[in-house]
Amino acid sequence: MLRRWRRVLRRHRKAAADAAIGAAAVGLLRAIKRMDRERTANFAGALMRKLGPLFKEHRIGRDNLRAAFPEKSDAEIDKILAGVWDNLGRVAAEFAHLDEFQVEGAEDAHASMPRTIRLSPQTIERYHRIRASGRPVIAFASHLANWEISALVVKLLGFKSAVLYRRPNIAAIGDVVTQMRAPLMGELVRSGLDAPVKLARLLQSGIHVGMLADQYDVRGVEVTFFGRRCRANPLLALLARQVECPIIGMRVVRLPDGHGFWGEITDPIEPPRGADGRVDIQGTTQAITSVIEGWVREHPEQWLWLHRRWR
Repeated sequence: MLRRWRRVLRRHRKAAADAAIGAAAVGLLRAIKRMDRERTANFAGALMRKLGPLFKEHRIGRDNLRAAFPEKSDAEIDKILAGVWDNLGRVAAEFAHLDEFQVEGAEDAHASMPRTIRLSPQTIERYHRIRASGRPVIAFASHLANWEISALVVKLLGFKSAVLYRRPNIAAIGDVVTQMRAPLMGELVRSGLDAPVKLARLLQSGIHVGMLADQYDVRGVEVTFFGRRCRANPLLALLARQVECPIIGMRVVRLPDGHGFWGEITDPIEPPRGADGRVDIQGTTQAITSVIEGWVREHPEQWLWLHRRWR
């Protein structure tokens, strides 16, 4: 009986703590929304440069960078890590202002709003090809620059889209995050056992589907990333095998001013195929991982090195 009451008490304490944290997070987001985006991002970036090294993730990031770039000096690695923390602070500050971003040259752009996302001429051309084809695509992105903006660009360009996402563990935070993302990023599909079925049905109905593809997946297939073996989620390749639609990469890169971005859509990734002509799962997942590695090599200070990519 005593044990049961202790479990009940722990559940109530956790629920109360989660509610308090959620309320604080909601209040903070609302306060940030009323502030100037650029000044807030500058402050958050500078603050995280100071605080970041105090967290255990700083050590994880340093170990990852040493493994990925053995030729770099300690000073070079520290400089990259400082940029990682700066970028992360800016991402957090920008979340409350996602509805203020727009694509330069988009048909529904408002002259009174800052045009903060630039697309290259090649990307504009690829965008028009995708629209003209009438076929849905599977898009992958990575935790580079502000990764939320990759999904934002798709919606701003007028595509009907759906995004796979992981809901925050704290319910109150999850609710407000979902409410903020939903109008800006198309349909949100929560990760879970039924997510692959939902995504396949959306593709079959003509909806473009996107997801992040650069984290370790315990149940994933083995790939090589920066010369080291790790596991990656094969869902993109599985969907391509089932629905037979193009796979493209999407990335945004933060501009030197710290506030603007340029975005890129890649040409379709040609998936390797087996003797039976079907999409090869491991080979396609490796092809996607190799594209992401190329992105990270170009701008290592803008990628999230703070998680355990290799186990």
